[in-house]
Amino acid sequence: MKIKEITQYLETIAPLKYQESYDNAGLIVGNPNAECTKALLCLDSTEAIVAEAIERGCNLIIAHHPIVFSGLKQLTGKTYIERTIIEAIKNDIAIYAAHTNLDNVLTGVNQKICDKLGLVNCSILRPKKGILKKLQTLCPLAAVDQVRNALLQAGAGQVGDYAETTFNILGVSTFQENTPNVTGAHQGEMKIETVYPAHLENQILQALFKVHPHEKVSFDIIALENAYQRIGAGMIGELEKPLNERDFLEQLKSKMKTNCVRYTTLRRKKVKKVAICGGAGSFLLNDAIAKGASVFVTADFKYHQFFDANSKIVIADIGHYESEQYTIELFQELLTEKFSNFDALLSKVNTNPIKYL
Repeated sequence: MKIKEITQYLETIAPLKYQESYDNAGLIVGNPNAECTKALLCLDSTEAIVAEAIERGCNLIIAHHPIVFSGLKQLTGKTYIERTIIEAIKNDIAIYAAHTNLDNVLTGVNQKICDKLGLVNCSILRPKKGILKKLQTLCPLAAVDQVRNALLQAGAGQVGDYAETTFNILGVSTFQENTPNVTGAHQGEMKIETVYPAHLENQILQALFKVHPHEKVSFDIIALENAYQRIGAGMIGELEKPLNERDFLEQLKSKMKTNCVRYTTLRRKKVKKVAICGGAGSFLLNDAIAKGASVFVTADFKYHQFFDANSKIVIADIGHYESEQYTIELFQELLTEKFSNFDALLSKVNTNPIKYL
């Protein structure tokens, strides 16, 4: 199996298009056409991870955090980043990262945290706008079913919990042919409208052009400002049974295997609705409050940001590594479900740079 077969599959789950502008997800080191022996799954690519990959016979590292965020101007081995890349290249080990693109999908990092905490009725905390587009195309009546089905099979028509949605309008097209002695023409046509997420645009248009009977296809693409409920930052869910705040924090510490939970003043209220954001999530605090969460579980809050809870919510900061540690289990579940005979190994190295006394 080639490395690109694995990475292309991961990108059907977490398309690179949905990573944040500052991010650098994707294949960072390595030849996508190389055969993959085994994959080592980790949170961070470090020198210790490369050494583990060598020891365990893996020529692909799949990490959550990219080893390179911005451009490198030299590779002299001065930093751990440079040394990691040099060692990977010397040993023909590819490095791939799925970062904020995996954070931003409904079935990604934050859903894994929700699962660990036993949350139900989960949804995206801050759905992204500008993801959805609408396709409108005119189609001769005899080809309507063929064209519509091709668009739906290519991934169009997903609206909330509904699939294969279209809107169809019967009308008459008029046109003037650029040929002698022809003064005009008209014909019955169907206008098919459907929506799709931006990352599917190429395959949807290819499907349209392949089956549409006209040589020059009439179509419009309209960018929508509607929030797309399947892509965005953070998640919010509910406990099956309400807990008091202290009991919830104790469970949180145990289930997330953290040595420290930094939290704000307890409100002496039951915890039912919980907001989640793996990694640094302070930017979502107001969203968590607005959606009625009792607790916001995340990481990397600064001292003064804790005051922003303002007795409206309990902030529970569990640490960056701790909040995302189960991402490697998510990688393994995705890969073994798709490739039943493929070795996707969980790293045994704890790459957390923060220690607790």
